[in-house]
Amino acid sequence: MTDIQLYTKISSLPLNMKKEVMDFVDFLETKKKSSGIKVKKERIFGYAKNSIVIKQGFDDPLEDFKVYM
Repeated sequence: MTDIQLYTKISSLPLNMKKEVMDFVDFLETKKKSSGIKVKKERIFGYAKNSIVIKQGFDDPLEDFKVYM
């Protein structure tokens, strides 16, 4: 069923039934949130680029551990 078909059916309903449909849609949204259904977002390549910077000398041995080496 497409959105247009759904809209056509809903628009033909009387006002009191449209309110019931609205309540049901609200219920479904609440149910979706409480059930933990998560919509996966598409990952963007390179999103975190340049967010982590490793400084010069990062891999150099520490003075405190010279005794153990």
